[in-house]
Amino acid sequence: MTKSNYKLTKEDFKQINKRSLFTFQLGWNYERMQGSSYLFIILPQLRKMYGDGTPELKEMMKTHAQFFNTSNFFHTIITGIDLALEENEGIEAKDAVNGVKTGLMGPFAPIGDSVFGSLVPAIMGSIAASLAMNGNPLGVFLWIGVTTLINVFRWKQLEIAYKEGTKLVTTMRDKLSSLVEAASVMGVFMVGALIATMINFQFTAAPKIGDKVIDIQDLFNQIFPRLVPALFTAGIFWLLGRKGMTSTKAILVIVVFALAMAFFGILGV
Repeated sequence: MTKSNYKLTKEDFKQINKRSLFTFQLGWNYERMQGSSYLFIILPQLRKMYGDGTPELKEMMKTHAQFFNTSNFFHTIITGIDLALEENEGIEAKDAVNGVKTGLMGPFAPIGDSVFGSLVPAIMGSIAASLAMNGNPLGVFLWIGVTTLINVFRWKQLEIAYKEGTKLVTTMRDKLSSLVEAASVMGVFMVGALIATMINFQFTAAPKIGDKVIDIQDLFNQIFPRLVPALFTAGIFWLLGRKGMTSTKAILVIVVFALAMAFFGILGV
């Protein structure tokens, strides 16, 4: 059997999405990364297409168990295109499926991870945290709402990709590039705003020269308002770039630094 007469249904998409949302990362390993998970989420549909125990099923299982690694937020787009090809051409689509997976997993990885894994949490998380710090419960619901919308997007994209098939690759490419550029600009803007509003400490030291008290913080404010938080953040970025430095070590450095500055009365809130 080369071609399948089976057509995917709403129940099939629902099953794939459930496996994708709740189990996709469980099979991650250093050799093939998401390969076994990719096979797992579509295995029931492959069995329906090719039949249990058939040579075609075994061949496609081997194909899908190979190395695969992309963004968790976009991998079902690849899955949808893959299933559309296999449904129409069966095992004859093996090379095309390999090409689609290999060609798209690389470009989709940075787009999905940067937009949904970094930029959206940074922007919406900062807004939610700011609301929560002011005692506004909307901060909690905002974060839950954003997470829910992302998962709805992940749920819907599978069927859209399946229906559009390979056309989706060309129609989305330019739009995704524009989206990433716009999101990157917004992300940089929000990080700057976050530094200025959430890192809230200043010079408390006020040395005396004769009878005159020098207000160091006032001098910094005249040069550049919120300069101290900006310098502190730049220092942390530099520290994280050093060989052998991890985020955990950086947090310990910050704690020690804060305690020392407070003890000697140099910095405070």
